[in-house]
Amino acid sequence: MRILIVEDELPLAEALAQILKKNNYVVDTANDGEIGLDNALSDIYDLIILDIMLPKRDGISILKEIRKAGLSTPVILLTARGEISDKVIGLDSGADDYLAKPFASEELLARIRALSRRKGEVVLDNSLKFGDLQLNTSTLKLTKEDKEIKLILKEAELLSLLITRKNLATSKELIIEKVWGFDSEAEHNHVEVYISFLRKKLNYLNSKVTINTLRGVGYILESN
Repeated sequence: MRILIVEDELPLAEALAQILKKNNYVVDTANDGEIGLDNALSDIYDLIILDIMLPKRDGISILKEIRKAGLSTPVILLTARGEISDKVIGLDSGADDYLAKPFASEELLARIRALSRRKGEVVLDNSLKFGDLQLNTSTLKLTKEDKEIKLILKEAELLSLLITRKNLATSKELIIEKVWGFDSEAEHNHVEVYISFLRKKLNYLNSKVTINTLRGVGYILESN
């Protein structure tokens, strides 16, 4: 899961990024409204944490532009203000949730998990399920019944993406953007290598889940 943090308070932005990375989320940060909007409109993020008070462009106008562009990316608004009117304006502008500063990191993580469930991902105790597999996104352990194997972070991120897209084809370009980042130097062969790693681990688990190649399109995760 790839998350964008748009926050101009650098210590807070860095602290949030570290918390999310420790929980195995992929994180990018932007420290002003213009950069935040550009990143958000790239449509590579699964969730956006957006401060309202930002230099160059405020969070509410960013949110309206995101929704105007037709993007349904979940957005959690952050603000030091706690007035009901601010919450109403934010929610009416298209926010999915709202957190007033200061807040506990556990609450933020719980709200991220809740929004993931709302998107249709099967998230239970930091786990994703598909077919006979369960992936713990915190421990990176992939389990089938009483047999398990530890994935490396990029493998887990790739498998998480395929699981959340369920039976949809996923292109190599989208995988690079979601797992490595749109400004990464990763190429198609990086994707092929990690797909090969995952297939070997699925075989080790004797899973009925397979990663199938659709020539010229990408990959699709299926359960036989």
